[in-house]
Amino acid sequence: MVNLLPIIKQTLLITFFVMAMMLIIEYLNVITKGLWSMKLKKNKGKQVLLGTFLGVIPGCLGAYTAVSLFVHDIIGNGALVATMIATSGDEAFVMLTLFPEKALLLNLIIFIIAIFSGLLTDRFFKKKFFLHASEKHLHVHEVPECTGFSRKTFWKQIKHITPTRALMLVSILFFVTFIMFGNNVIGGSLHELIKLGAADPEGSDPIWIKITFFSVIFLSTVVILIVNDHFLEKHLWAHIIKKHFSQIFLWTFFALLFIAILMKHFDLHQLIQQNMFWVLVAAVLIGIIPESGPHLIFVMLFASGSLPLSILLASSIVQDGHGSLPLLAESRRSFVIVKLINMAVGFAIGLVGLSLGI
Repeated sequence: MVNLLPIIKQTLLITFFVMAMMLIIEYLNVITKGLWSMKLKKNKGKQVLLGTFLGVIPGCLGAYTAVSLFVHDIIGNGALVATMIATSGDEAFVMLTLFPEKALLLNLIIFIIAIFSGLLTDRFFKKKFFLHASEKHLHVHEVPECTGFSRKTFWKQIKHITPTRALMLVSILFFVTFIMFGNNVIGGSLHELIKLGAADPEGSDPIWIKITFFSVIFLSTVVILIVNDHFLEKHLWAHIIKKHFSQIFLWTFFALLFIAILMKHFDLHQLIQQNMFWVLVAAVLIGIIPESGPHLIFVMLFASGSLPLSILLASSIVQDGHGSLPLLAESRRSFVIVKLINMAVGFAIGLVGLSLGI
């Protein structure tokens, strides 16, 4: 029987983080009248570079951010592909712990591969993988009620708080309480719950994870507090929460549930006990799974000297930890296309590496 509690916890944390990023992006785009996003949208090279940098950030937060930008039509196909190629999920932490010098070399190689792959993707895929044809995700209004912060309006809104604003604030309060004190009740530290990194010897959370996670939550709370009722109702609630929350939560939950059932009934070690070519094939196929656990097999085999660098490189290119789960929730078509591209790149790089004896 699969334990549903850890799956629900991971699903909540992933969903809340993605929602928080979407709220911040929506607010920034409106108060700047879309200038920053338009400048980024006009330069595919900058998009790919940004996506690659987000991808090489250890863990999945960078990938979640890239998906939010992609859904908001700020970055395009190439940047998303570059992000997912550069993302190694939890494995990045394990590799930096077990073999730091080789891990840095691996990340440098992947960084270069991600940039070239992203640029080539934009060259050959002109139409975006995912975009509602008649709908733009970022709405930029010229009306006064969307232009920014007013101290007078702020205190009036706090005094006469609407049910929607109260619900959103209470939800964030519950979420923060869940993060800060949940481990005393239900077990698991922050990085164990959100699968962002390997535990250190003392079992505490890496400080950068806490800073990043709570900074995003804090900024999203500020946005909810200071925006006026029009922006809150039309942009944050109707456009972000109602459209995206349920589908991201449900798809993430069922994807994690499926993975848990798969890992419970199958020994993935058996898939790599063949010759090197079939191990490469297994690494690419297992890379489809939006979960970090199965891919650690290849990291451990490499650390023990039983696996060549080329196969670990292929595995790192194809897999992206939990990073692609929000994308799966938003657009199954985009998820499939990105995975197919990454699989092709990973398999090709792996074959070249094996032929060169790397």
